[in-house]
Amino acid sequence: MYLIGLTGGIASGKSTVARRLVQHGAVLVDADVLARKAVEPGTPALAAIRETFGDQVLRADGSLDREKLGAVIFHDDAARDKLNAIVHPAVRELGEKMKAEAVAADPDVVIVHDIPLLVEAGRAGEGFDKIVVVEAPKKTRVARLVEERGLDPAHAVARVEAQASDEERRAVADVVIDADGTLAHTMSQVDDLWLQIQAERGVGGRP
Repeated sequence: MYLIGLTGGIASGKSTVARRLVQHGAVLVDADVLARKAVEPGTPALAAIRETFGDQVLRADGSLDREKLGAVIFHDDAARDKLNAIVHPAVRELGEKMKAEAVAADPDVVIVHDIPLLVEAGRAGEGFDKIVVVEAPKKTRVARLVEERGLDPAHAVARVEAQASDEERRAVADVVIDADGTLAHTMSQVDDLWLQIQAERGVGGRP
């Protein structure tokens, strides 16, 4: 197994990089997807969230109301820490299970573990063969959030500033992908990264 830790700020272009790596043959373990799975109805994590934050963060059908929960924790560091203490271990357990299944199917698999909060959650030391950081300037990310996701500018700025800085991410990075230019420019960097990984593993290049 070759394990890549992939991270980057919101609207940095990280998902584009992940998709390209999957096209090359990597298996994606997406922390955001696992985070949703970890709090599905009937899970211990959702029960703990309800006990901690009350029924106000649940929908009528018993599922998690992410918008209401987000409003509760957005400006409350203590509440966010409580939520993270519930969700992060559950997500980690699901991620380890998914990685184990991928390795069982192919011991030489390249796994991309997409962790948006890799730096914030202190996960840089988890045995990654390579940590890849995807970057775009703050103004670019804010513009993407406004134009592509419909956020108002103030909310977009707040979302960007609530995360780790570029400097904090670079401090743990083995590779930095610049996703501020054209799609072709980003893809070219990812293709070069894949060739580098294959060379390190002693196998062939492009599929």
